[in-house]
Amino acid sequence: ALEMQQNASRDAWSFEHTEGKLAHIMKDIHDRCLRTADEFGAPGNYVQGANIEAFTRVAGAMQSLGLI
Repeated sequence: ALEMQQNASRDAWSFEHTEGKLAHIMKDIHDRCLRTADEFGAPGNYVQGANIEAFTRVAGAMQSLGLI
């Protein structure tokens, strides 16, 4: 997605800029996994948090498209 964004904007990002964006994305994913695990009664269970977060995101997208 970062490469597509860079190509669409016709910019040449520096290594540091790209790494900064990637670090921000990865931190957000990490935080959401841990927060979701806590919300669903499995504090610290990264795998369960990631699975629940992924499921709820897909379900939300399907609802917004009227599929469910």
